[in-house]
Amino acid sequence: MNLVISYDISEDKRRTKIHKILKSYGQWMQYSVFECDLTETQYAKLRSRLSKLIKPDQDSIRFYFLCACCKAKVERIGGEMIRDETIFFA
Repeated sequence: MNLVISYDISEDKRRTKIHKILKSYGQWMQYSVFECDLTETQYAKLRSRLSKLIKPDQDSIRFYFLCACCKAKVERIGGEMIRDETIFFA
């Protein structure tokens, strides 16, 4: 599943922890925005980890699911190049 994840975390220490977790699951696109391509299991684990860290009365994390058709329609101008996850070295 393809997701765009954005967050608004009020405390620096929590924000740093959440950023590090998200960085291990996807690509950092902008200050508080990540793009991730996850399995259902990875998504469930990520959501669980994040929900344990945030303070719901102060923080917010949003998950935007993109279908394959919608992902193909994403346009970008500038910024970091998208990582190609299909290339690997043995």
